[in-house]
Amino acid sequence: MAHNTSYVTLITIFSLLAVTAAGRYITTTSPSLFDGEQGILRLNRFQSASEECEQTYGFMPCTTTAFGNMFLIIVYGYLMYLAATYLSAGSELLLQILGPGLVGGLCLPALGALPDAMLILVSGLSGSRETAQDQVSVGMGLLAGSTVMLLTSIWGTCIVVGKCDLQNSVAQDNKDTKGFNLIGSGVSTDIWTSYSAMIMAVSVLPFMVVQFPQILHSTSGRHAAVLIALVLSISLLIAYCLYQVYQPTLQKRHLDFAKHKHVRSRILKYLKMRALGRLVDSHGEPNREVLLKLFNSIDVNQDGSLSVPELRALVVGMQLYEINLNEDDAVTKVMKDFDTSQNNEVEFDEFVNGIGRWLDEAKGFKKTTSLAGPDSLKYVHDYYEETKKEHDLLGDQTHDDEEEDGVDDPQTTTIKAVLLLLLGTVIAAIFADPLVGAVDNFSAATKIPSFFISFIALPLATNSSEAVSAIIFATRKKQRSASLTFSELYGAVTMNNVLCLSVFLALVYVRGLTWDFSSEVLVILIVCIVMGVFGSCRTTFPLWTSLLAFLLYPFSLVLVYVLDYGYGWS
Repeated sequence: MAHNTSYVTLITIFSLLAVTAAGRYITTTSPSLFDGEQGILRLNRFQSASEECEQTYGFMPCTTTAFGNMFLIIVYGYLMYLAATYLSAGSELLLQILGPGLVGGLCLPALGALPDAMLILVSGLSGSRETAQDQVSVGMGLLAGSTVMLLTSIWGTCIVVGKCDLQNSVAQDNKDTKGFNLIGSGVSTDIWTSYSAMIMAVSVLPFMVVQFPQILHSTSGRHAAVLIALVLSISLLIAYCLYQVYQPTLQKRHLDFAKHKHVRSRILKYLKMRALGRLVDSHGEPNREVLLKLFNSIDVNQDGSLSVPELRALVVGMQLYEINLNEDDAVTKVMKDFDTSQNNEVEFDEFVNGIGRWLDEAKGFKKTTSLAGPDSLKYVHDYYEETKKEHDLLGDQTHDDEEEDGVDDPQTTTIKAVLLLLLGTVIAAIFADPLVGAVDNFSAATKIPSFFISFIALPLATNSSEAVSAIIFATRKKQRSASLTFSELYGAVTMNNVLCLSVFLALVYVRGLTWDFSSEVLVILIVCIVMGVFGSCRTTFPLWTSLLAFLLYPFSLVLVYVLDYGYGWS
């Protein structure tokens, strides 16, 4: 597949060079151009085109017609799509070799946003200050369009293709029998995906800062606001990358703690069943008489204490397969909870005191006010259900059956990854400027604002690779795949809001351009905050939520049009 794509890339580039060569043949001062009326007309046509059409790098093809520029946008856009595909493939290979950490936290997010950043950069570097001010709207259109497309049409599509039956507000893996039931089917994610959505919502702070002088109708502080927003955006970029680097460690710690809590709740539930519901007395305190019988039933050696093998037998007997339990680690932590004398044995008094502490913790999860009587231990069941839910939300992937094996040939894979990354970077760097020029020329030929062209068309080129990847991954219909899918979408938007915006703000500040994108910023704020808050407040998304996402896309386009041309915001 990669070889076929490479062939297509070469054919496309050679085709462009062929068109360029044919165009440059006309520019020679051949005597045939002056032979008769036809030659004069051909010369006049060339002179007119040379005044209106400027070739990028002096040799790339260009045209002043609408259809010609549409063709160039399609070709250049396809090349940018290939660049994004190569960068994505190279990043994934690098991740297989080096693992998460620096690669997953720094390289992957930055490389994923590289095509967008390239287009934004060249949109503000071209020509004079006036030309840059005119073309920079292409960069803003791409920035806003990428964000809106990922959080609306792609987000909603992932809900539709990844939906499963909902049971107790949780999607059941690989079970889709309810069809397009707006309430009974949907997608569930882990809690880390909610954190990603929350981070995405926070990442819009630089937009608010740079927009603040315009809210106050002030012109004196706009340049300073751009600088402050730039510093804030770079700071958020660094903080986000550090979070990505250390997030796997944080996730493992949270997951280990959740597993230990679940083991404790499972032991309490097991003892409650063995005690026939009389684990506590009428005052809500541990029932020593009943606990003594339970203690003796566990103490198979009848030596008055529980040893490590006896605790291991207790943990293994509960069959906690659903949480991928490390039995040695679980036994060690249970022993630590009980063994206050640190003699590596659990005496009966230590056992009673330990159960008492666990029951006190379980009371914090109770859903009933009564602590004594026939239903006095309902909070133990509530505690068990809550700890199991907490473990599921954290998304345990320790023994996932889809986990990939190690790389067979690291050296060859490394070379392939580097070549793919270089190829994608070179293609993005070369064809970003011609694509911006084609969009600007198409806008001039059709009188359609360049913002709307870049808002709709360019994200299809630069984000198609990760969009298709997210949709395909969502079709696996599992909580893990859904979590990774939406985390990828939230992460891509976050990088737009910090990395791409940093490039944009740096251009505006260094070249002294005017920040006049009120309607575009408002659209970004609305979509990011709505979807960010929505995604951070819940982990299950019924099918009806996809309709909300789909409607936000046309709403964004209409809002920009009305604000710009109805109220003259820009």
